Amino acid sequence: MEFIVASQEHLDRMCEITEQAKRQLRRLGLDQWQSGYPDREVWQKDIEEGCTYLAVKEGKILGIFAFQTTPDPSYHVIDGRWLTSGEYASMHRVCVADGCKGKGIAGEMFAYGFGLAKEAGLGAVRIDTHPGNIPMQRALEKAGFQACGRIRLVGGCEDGHLRIGFERKIY
Repeated sequence: MEFIVASQEHLDRMCEITEQAKRQLRRLGLDQWQSGYPDREVWQKDIEEGCTYLAVKEGKILGIFAFQTTPDPSYHVIDGRWLTSGEYASMHRVCVADGCKGKGIAGEMFAYGFGLAKEAGLGAVRIDTHPGNIPMQRALEKAGFQACGRIRLVGGCEDGHLRIGFERKIY
């Protein structure tokens, strides 16, 4: 598997995979990603910022994630405690294409994100997910993330929604 930075030519496939993820969350009875986010506009902005990576195998896009090195406003307040207090990277909008779930794709994406964080000299990676998103929580724990507490999303159409914040130390 290789990882590439998403470009305009990938946008339609990215939106298709995102819609698949939204359907899965809906089937799980979750409100996560059911208010329109993430949408084509979000991915377009990510492409322009160069912060979205694609997991590609044999020319096919199997997964997507956004990788950011700026502080996330949603992570400023936590009911709990982060593992670290320094600078961190965050991974967002992690999704795997239908037919590829359960094959280690998410784990490979997390590992790649850890490598990006290390290259950037950041000591940790943070991520969050819905309290009811058990498949993602399992994937996060398998990748070495630890649940740190509850956060509330800041901004956007999911403003104020409850999430569990996870962190993994890199060093």
